[in-house]
Amino acid sequence: QVHLVESGGDSVQPGASLKLSCVASGFDFRSYPMAWYRQAPGKEREFVARIFSRDGDDMVADAVKGRFIISRVNTEKTLNLQMNNLKPEDTAMYFCNVRYQEIEYWGQGTQVTVSP
Repeated sequence: QVHLVESGGDSVQPGASLKLSCVASGFDFRSYPMAWYRQAPGKEREFVARIFSRDGDDMVADAVKGRFIISRVNTEKTLNLQMNNLKPEDTAMYFCNVRYQEIEYWGQGTQVTVSP
């Protein structure tokens, strides 16, 4: 059974940094692309970043490019998101995602709040 557990969310001031983590289980983690999405109150869930399985190539949304870095540690089945220079518009629930056997799986999310 696929299981994704996010952690690391917090309330911070603008300009701060946070690192989110997602621990995965129930599938061969190293073989699948992994992604982060976020959802702000009253808005649809949006793509943040994706990292591919073998070569580590990544894609990052324009809104966070240059500030957020996605990475993975396959030996620890962990997906990370380093978030720098956080802005109030980054406030959202952040979710870990994997598409496994044509089914989208999500964690429970971790809340990031950025305010003065």
